Amino acid sequence: MTAELLPNVSRETMEKLEAFAALVEKWTSKINLISKQSVSEIWDRHILDSAQLFDLAPKSGKWVDLGSGGGFPAIVVSILSQGIKANHEMVLVESDQRKAVFLRTALRELELQGTVITSRIEELAPLSADIISARALADLTKLIGLAERHLSKDGIALFPKGAQWKKEAREAREIWSYNCDAISSVSNSEAAVLKIKDIARV
Repeated sequence: MTAELLPNVSRETMEKLEAFAALVEKWTSKINLISKQSVSEIWDRHILDSAQLFDLAPKSGKWVDLGSGGGFPAIVVSILSQGIKANHEMVLVESDQRKAVFLRTALRELELQGTVITSRIEELAPLSADIISARALADLTKLIGLAERHLSKDGIALFPKGAQWKKEAREAREIWSYNCDAISSVSNSEAAVLKIKDIARV
């Protein structure tokens, strides 16, 4: 089942993704990494949803994931990046101490490179990211504000959004000017990944 969802990854990469899925399931029984109802759908709802961001991103540069939580998309991206020997410097920002411990454990056990910053995003000095991602963190207006602070001049932001993404985009444009490509989500026909750049305040 899992190999059919991601047919282009190596056996070693698939094994790491499976090990990560098992780790998330184990930790979710203790802390709320993902909803317990979605554990049985972890491949469709979380891993595949995260993997599509990797496909849309440059294969090198500083990748900052905001509100990393259960490691989606950051750990999935790290695994896929390692699998093709991409050159990403992964930075995971997570203010919840217990989730930060989980993220460090996942990086260590899966032998991945990455830095976990335990801090509120708003309190961080600008991170000059080439790529920013955030999944299920905030509405688009707030996300663009965070991206404007932490993106490098030519950087891009990748924000997966649900069925209400058009409404969020209209509201965001009242405050922000930005270029946006909306790419249909592979995991939900009503959802989209918003690829955003050239952010400026209106």
